[in-house]
Amino acid sequence: MSMPKGSNVPVPTTALRVELGWRSGPGVPDADASALLLVSGRVRSDGDFVFYNQPAHSSGAVRHEGKRDAGGQVTDTLLVDLARVEPAIETVVLAASTDGGPFGQVPGLYVRVLDAQRGTEVARFDSADATVETAFVLGEFYRRQGAWKFRAVGQGYSSGLEGLATDYGITVDEPQHAAPPAAPPVTMARPAAQPVPTPPPVPPTAPPTPVRLTKVTLTKEAPSVSLSKQGGTSGAMRVNLNWEVRKQFSGWGSKLGRAVAMHADLDLDLCALYELSDGRKGVVQALGNAYGALHQPPYIHLDGDDRTGASASGENLSINLDHKQSFRRILIFVTIYEGARSFADLNATVTLQPLNGAPIDFSLGECTVPSTVCALALITSNGGDLIVQREARFLVPERGVSPQRTVDYAYGWGMNWTPGRK
Repeated sequence: MSMPKGSNVPVPTTALRVELGWRSGPGVPDADASALLLVSGRVRSDGDFVFYNQPAHSSGAVRHEGKRDAGGQVTDTLLVDLARVEPAIETVVLAASTDGGPFGQVPGLYVRVLDAQRGTEVARFDSADATVETAFVLGEFYRRQGAWKFRAVGQGYSSGLEGLATDYGITVDEPQHAAPPAAPPVTMARPAAQPVPTPPPVPPTAPPTPVRLTKVTLTKEAPSVSLSKQGGTSGAMRVNLNWEVRKQFSGWGSKLGRAVAMHADLDLDLCALYELSDGRKGVVQALGNAYGALHQPPYIHLDGDDRTGASASGENLSINLDHKQSFRRILIFVTIYEGARSFADLNATVTLQPLNGAPIDFSLGECTVPSTVCALALITSNGGDLIVQREARFLVPERGVSPQRTVDYAYGWGMNWTPGRK
């Protein structure tokens, strides 16, 4: 049964699953769950804000799990472990924000608290009176006499996630504007008998790092994002791969020394499998000089072949978002052309930078298998939008099977492959 606004209930357990839910459909804005951990109504630092771009609190008490769509019923989930909430924290606020319209256009909006172990419902609040709000505090956990309670709040903001965040003390990253010219100093004469005292030096303090609401880092916990949601709706989106050797060794006579020599000439190739909306399939890669084209099908172009990865440019390919309706799916992957037997001891980072949107980045993590090909990101069409899914999936080719054929098999592309050379 749904709780009335302003009511509260005891929370009988500490391991909780919090679901923000609504019904999707044409013209329905997207929504995102977030949480703020408060002391006296304010965050202690920007690290007390958990949302899609900062998916876990340092204490482990709150983690953003991401969205699921089950037949038009969408849920965005937070995992909350009240036993791990630091003693200083008095309140955990459960909030939501929209993208593409106000909450008045989001049908069936609710927040539900579940026992994470049993799956039973602890509390539920259905919000039925939203109008122009683009951010909402739906509920909160709060301490009372050593125990936790949940309160149904239902307080809205018309200023979106930024307004909600700043209201609780979050520093939001904003464009820097040039400061006005400083006024000329005023010189005042003093008698010689009254010298100006020299104040003691003040140690410099590092300014706080502001939360960036416009940059997305994909993780295992939050692996996907909408391009249009980040402003990536047109122009060329650049996909960049940079890498470096994670470990350094010395001693050229040792096996490890020889491994370093091998890595010094490492050549990774950034590639893309594509399937267009008309059914055409292909690959963009340096092998066979299949560099693609940006302004004609496949609307994907490999900029060049970097054989070091250490330069600022790395390996790059571009995707023309002006033709996003032409794409069914794109798989970005990387192969080792020469210089190493696997991705072990390599630290690689992928960045997708739309021309008019926020950057999306992620790291590949540690490779623990003898892999020579790694699926990086899968981009799929979804109702006119493109969804970026972090894969970071290391694949191990069978004997005699090429890396390209291996990734084709793994993702069911169904292409015919022949040997090629650079």
